[in-house]
Amino acid sequence: MAQDHIRYDVLTQDALRGVVRKVLGEVEKAGLPGDHHFFISFATRAPGVRISKKLLDQYQEEMTIVIQNQYHDLKTSETGFEIGLSFDGVAELLVIPFSALKGFFDPSVEFGMQFEPAQSDITPEEEPEAGEEASADKDEKADEESKEETGEKVVSLDSFRKK
Repeated sequence: MAQDHIRYDVLTQDALRGVVRKVLGEVEKAGLPGDHHFFISFATRAPGVRISKKLLDQYQEEMTIVIQNQYHDLKTSETGFEIGLSFDGVAELLVIPFSALKGFFDPSVEFGMQFEPAQSDITPEEEPEAGEEASADKDEKADEESKEETGEKVVSLDSFRKK
């Protein structure tokens, strides 16, 4: 097999992240349409991710947030998004680069995508300095709390893929 000098794998991942960028940009402008809501997983230690130390301690490698009913200050850019969520009643602002995404799922239409962050993008040994914010997403914790209250379970995106 010939070597892929074009790197179709990287181009495909970038294009899929562009779908998330477009969707979140539309939600930023007009809110969530209909029953749409999103589960977004990301690497908490990827470059550019900013979450509180408390959340980073709780979600040391990966976090999943839910964007549904209670979120605020959603802002998107070419490189990522930021969103305000509450965890245990504490409002937090999460900053997530699109390059840190690991999964996106909209259960209202059973649409999902998985991403492969480059190994060089994830540096688990890097700890935030004292007083420095760590990276994590607030919607995930809020969603997990609401799931615990309703008895819902977090499921793998793989379970929704057609085989």
